[in-house]
Amino acid sequence: MGADAPHIPVLLAPLLRAVEPVAGLWVDGTFGAGGYTRGLLAAGADRVIGIDRDPTVFDMARVWAGEYGDRLQLEQGTFSDLDRIAGQPVDGVVLDLGVSSMQLDQAERGFSFLRDGPLDMRMGDDGPSAADLLNSADEGVIADVLYHYGEERASRRIARAIVRARPLTRTAELAEVVAGCLPRPKPGQSHPATRSFQAIRIWVNDEFGQLVAGLAAAERALRPGGRLAVVTFHSLEDRIVKRFMQMRSNSAGGGSRHAPVAQQALPAFTMPFRRAIGADDAELDANPRARSALLRVAMRTDAPAGRVDSAALGLPVLPGVS
Repeated sequence: MGADAPHIPVLLAPLLRAVEPVAGLWVDGTFGAGGYTRGLLAAGADRVIGIDRDPTVFDMARVWAGEYGDRLQLEQGTFSDLDRIAGQPVDGVVLDLGVSSMQLDQAERGFSFLRDGPLDMRMGDDGPSAADLLNSADEGVIADVLYHYGEERASRRIARAIVRARPLTRTAELAEVVAGCLPRPKPGQSHPATRSFQAIRIWVNDEFGQLVAGLAAAERALRPGGRLAVVTFHSLEDRIVKRFMQMRSNSAGGGSRHAPVAQQALPAFTMPFRRAIGADDAELDANPRARSALLRVAMRTDAPAGRVDSAALGLPVLPGVS
């Protein structure tokens, strides 16, 4: 991808193989460092619209974006609005979910427990920060966030400690509070604050709500035969994407004697691959971040776009959390 592309796009090669042939208009809904966009353009896309809620990524892209001329269009926004931003039917949509390694490397963004910085975690430049939410929310709400968004079993103990330690303003403070509630990790285990930081980041950025809205927007935007490719990094994201593709392709399985099969609409997608695609050994050696990544692909039919049922997708619902 060139020396000026500092971060390796995960599962790029298998993604490009899975969506062949690459042609026409594509949307990269999570532009980031531009790795997927550059890969799509090199593979034959006529034009790519790169969308990101983080305005700083476009400043960094200026050093290379000009070489593509009018084949590349950059737009600040959220991928939940990608159909409106595109303004026309598209041939493909790529979404790379979660926080980027580029954002983790920037201590001032407040995403990482390994680099002290302001307790922010916002992917964009608006809305409340992590500090705003943690310093004002009820203890029960914080516990629910940690449990449902981070699958943290010590959520109530950690929430109690966060409330006692308020106000929190730095990532190092939060990491210390969380680590003080959990056993010291054994060699090879993840940092004790990993799950809590994930949960709070998802909360700050409404990542699950954005994901469901983004999948629905992709369904509206894609022309018949268009491809939707989604890369996830943890089980909660993957569960939502998997259920969306299964439900919208009518391959989610039948009912039971207690819950009869409901009448189904015409399938909006087909699924060319029965299972998610993971990284091979070569990619894992080159990019350890690919270890938890999964790629799922669906192909748009000519059926009308339908309504997406968030509850049926397994979207965590937290009392008192908007």
